[in-house]
Amino acid sequence: MTEITDARNKPIGIFDSGIGGLTVANAIQKALPNEHLIYFGDTAHLPYGDKSADAIRFYSLKISKFLLDQNCKMIVIACNSASSAAYSTLLDFFDGKTLFVNVVDPLISAVTNHGYNNIGVIATKATIRSNIYRDKIKHNLQKTIVHSMATPLLAPMIEEGFYQGNISHSVLETYLGRKEFTDIDALLLACTHYPLIKKEIETYFNHKVDVLDSTEVVANSVLKLLKEENLLSTKRTKKNEFFVSDYTQSFEDTAKVFYGEEIELEMANIW
Repeated sequence: MTEITDARNKPIGIFDSGIGGLTVANAIQKALPNEHLIYFGDTAHLPYGDKSADAIRFYSLKISKFLLDQNCKMIVIACNSASSAAYSTLLDFFDGKTLFVNVVDPLISAVTNHGYNNIGVIATKATIRSNIYRDKIKHNLQKTIVHSMATPLLAPMIEEGFYQGNISHSVLETYLGRKEFTDIDALLLACTHYPLIKKEIETYFNHKVDVLDSTEVVANSVLKLLKEENLLSTKRTKKNEFFVSDYTQSFEDTAKVFYGEEIELEMANIW
């Protein structure tokens, strides 16, 4: 691999437990079209939502090392479970070697700036178990009520294409119809799969609840940080790259849905 001497032209690394993080990658590409993106989906170990924090940290360290080997100037943790369990570990382990952005803090900032009174959070088991959203929101907004709920059926349902139909309507009604979500004024989609069902959720609440996801706020955070560090690329000289740790045609097909356009997945067995 040719060493890139100008740090501004180095790529941005993005990783997730699978292909859900492509929603974040797509938002970053739209906000920063001059950047070269290298995406890694750990499809061999998905979903992270059912894994222990130690396992998630191990996977995240290995993937970050892979992305650093690709000369990435920044690594975006496009996975809520990994952001919750591994962000601090990655900062400590790779101190000074690259910039890190997670998907939790930008969304927390957006919520804090608005000052909601009653917030719902839906996510994987690992993210909910970490209490990261509840704790950070309560730290910034002490009087805000936070209702957190693990919704483990949503990610596989979305990956299999069962959304915007009878099955997804039924699953969403089961989760969102619980009494703790009756009076919320905002719902946080704390999983990078969930933007694909955002409109469906907004319709469920008759557009009376603000439904927030991390895609655009993370892209804006990436833009802001690169600008502050004088690391914005002025021209993309290489095609974006998309790696997975286990390849199937199903992943290839679903990746198009998450990214919003045709992409080619490459196999990178780093394990």
